[in-house]
Amino acid sequence: MAIINVDTADMLRAELQGGGTVLVDYGAPWCPPCKVLLPLLEELHQEYGNTVSILKVNCDDLPELAAEAGVMSMPTVIVFKEGQPMEKLVGLRPKSVYQGVLNKYAQAPSIL
Repeated sequence: MAIINVDTADMLRAELQGGGTVLVDYGAPWCPPCKVLLPLLEELHQEYGNTVSILKVNCDDLPELAAEAGVMSMPTVIVFKEGQPMEKLVGLRPKSVYQGVLNKYAQAPSIL
């Protein structure tokens, strides 16, 4: 499964209700730190495989979702577990910070 671009509020809610660990990136295409975050998310997707779903919400296209999540600056990353928000990271962080949060809520598959 690739990084999923959220098109509608219903789509986001369905993904969150599906359970498991979900990382949601709230950003915008014009946002420089958001552009830097994208390759980090792609690396996390490779590392965590199917154990974590990664979703992107364009705050310009879906401002109601950004408001619901309390997004005040971009990027904002929220990690959900079983549909509940567990941690919110505001601003661009090093990859290790995202890994640390994901390691609390999802098991990365062991690499043999």
